[in-house]
Amino acid sequence: MLCRTHLVRLPSITAELFASVSLTISIDAMGGDHGPQVTIPASLACLKNNPDLKLILVGDETVIKQFLAQELAAVEDRLTIHHASQCVDMDESPSKALKNKKDSSMRVAINLVRDGVADACVSAGNTGALMATARFVLKMIPGIDRPAIISTLPSIYGHTHVLDLGANVDCSAEHLFQFAIMGNELVKALEGIENPKVGLLNIGEEDTKGNEQVKSAAKLLENSSLNYIGYVEGNSLNAGHVKVDLIVTDGFVGNVALKSIEGAAKMIGTALKESFNKNGFTKLVGLLAYPVLKSFKERIDPRLYNGASFLGLRGLVIKSHGGADFLAFKTAIELAEVEVKNDVIKKISQQVEIILAQREFA
Repeated sequence: MLCRTHLVRLPSITAELFASVSLTISIDAMGGDHGPQVTIPASLACLKNNPDLKLILVGDETVIKQFLAQELAAVEDRLTIHHASQCVDMDESPSKALKNKKDSSMRVAINLVRDGVADACVSAGNTGALMATARFVLKMIPGIDRPAIISTLPSIYGHTHVLDLGANVDCSAEHLFQFAIMGNELVKALEGIENPKVGLLNIGEEDTKGNEQVKSAAKLLENSSLNYIGYVEGNSLNAGHVKVDLIVTDGFVGNVALKSIEGAAKMIGTALKESFNKNGFTKLVGLLAYPVLKSFKERIDPRLYNGASFLGLRGLVIKSHGGADFLAFKTAIELAEVEVKNDVIKKISQQVEIILAQREFA
């Protein structure tokens, strides 16, 4: 199996890992805070790393060609431009985008997945609009009620997969159980772990802790075939006393936790920079400590963990951070490559079908 971390941290081996595996990914070239100035260079870099990769850049053809400049001739056999006359704004209402932007780069990129032209779609656009559009166009996997957003967070053990990170504010115990099923299959596919450790995020590890929603979800998980290890607290997201491969929570808690971690990381980085720049002596200390600081930064660099999967849909959609730079967007495309290679959608669908059948005959 392929591990996402290997692809992210060692992009030079991408071509070797994907030898003889042809795949096509549609790119929302206009989405995100930076649009083509980030999406196109990142796309070209991925094409160079993987000779079997084909990309479809969706957006304003004139603008895309301007950014491609002299590069088009070198990759024209594996890169296609698909014109789209509209673009979804980052602050646009999901309902308005769905109703009024039927020829947006986001919508067209997703349509290509639905039509079987592309194996996956990657976009840094408006999260709400992307989720609404993807759900409307691709529909849900039978047996799954709601899609969930899953991504990877760095931890002392390497990294941890967490869902839901914002797609569903209110969730029932059944929804959390479904998230666990989907996340479990994703982790198995990406990490090559036969039986991932699954934890349920709670305010304590004791059985008496938590609200009724969490307690009911725990019962469902305990009676399932998943390797459920029980409740985990917030510190397990990055530094718990037990390694957890997958942490399940609702979108409200998950999103707050994610943003809190991002804020803490930014605060630590700013504080370190200010401390080392106080005077000549601290600058010298900072220079001596540079190799250690560089290694630490690379280990927790959010750009190396960019890319969130929309699980539960009948097609593969990867959401990149809206403010992604070249490296971050490249990471999101690489994640799409890995998930296509590992046939994640098919594996989730099969597992959901198996569990539904087990329940029916229980």
